[in-house]
Amino acid sequence: MTMKNHLNKKQTRKANHYLTVSDLDADMLLALIDRAIQLKRHARAGLPFRPATGRTIGMIFEKPSTRTRISFESAMYQMGGNVSFMPSRDLQLKRGEPLKDTARVLSRYLDCLVVRTYGQEIVEELARWSDIPVINGLTDQHHPCQILSDIMTVIEHKGPDLSGLKIAWIGDGNNMAHSWIQAASRLGFPLTLACPAGYDPDEGILEEARRQASAPILLIRDPSEAADGADVINTDVWASMGQEKETMERKRRFMKYQVNSELLRLAAPEAIVLHCLPAHRGEEITEEVLEGPRSVVWEQAENKMHIHKAILEWAMGLRQEEG
Repeated sequence: MTMKNHLNKKQTRKANHYLTVSDLDADMLLALIDRAIQLKRHARAGLPFRPATGRTIGMIFEKPSTRTRISFESAMYQMGGNVSFMPSRDLQLKRGEPLKDTARVLSRYLDCLVVRTYGQEIVEELARWSDIPVINGLTDQHHPCQILSDIMTVIEHKGPDLSGLKIAWIGDGNNMAHSWIQAASRLGFPLTLACPAGYDPDEGILEEARRQASAPILLIRDPSEAADGADVINTDVWASMGQEKETMERKRRFMKYQVNSELLRLAAPEAIVLHCLPAHRGEEITEEVLEGPRSVVWEQAENKMHIHKAILEWAMGLRQEEG
């Protein structure tokens, strides 16, 4: 493709934003996961994969990150592309430049934008004004890329039929819980969430997902009931970024929601344990479980890189351009 054709395609193609799980239908979500599994095999076989040569993604991060940042950067570099990492403190946004101005300027420089921030309205506004794809790398309300790597890990260990699994979320009704709820609604698997009173998922997200779901999405209080017979047990930190002042109160309220050996004994014999990390050992999960044979968290973390390749490839239309 000539440079002129590349520029014309970039200017005319409708941007493939990915801001919440509900942005995509079931077929597209599963296609991204299937592609990531294929790309993981390619990477382990040492096969070249450089469709992003000459492309650059930008990454605006307001929140600290280890896995999301490095996995996106590694994904793009392995695809032959470039990365411009932009801490929000270094941008004119901190001096009051409107998001719509930033979005329109960056659209002239970049091929895709990954954003990790606090408010969901920030990624929505950037996407509204951007001519390039905007990918949600995490907000307080959603974590749509992480959920795909989680489900990819479940499929690798449990097979592609998610509808026959009992999947449990134990802990805070946070952004990860929201993305699990939307994934259950889209992909048709039953989901049981056990959350302490006062720490439920967003009521609007839960009700909308239930209206569209083909399998039950349950919200209960008893973690033992959620874990009973579960094929997949998932948890996250009790106090997310920005909630540090609530840490002591949350520890008190969440202690019976710890994923430990006693809870795991209630699960199915071949149950797996997920955690998106970082983990606070001795709080939401014990050292014994995190490092035990049921834990698949390290593979789950690796899968972020492969799912990010699939998302970037789709978002920038790289497979279509190969054809």
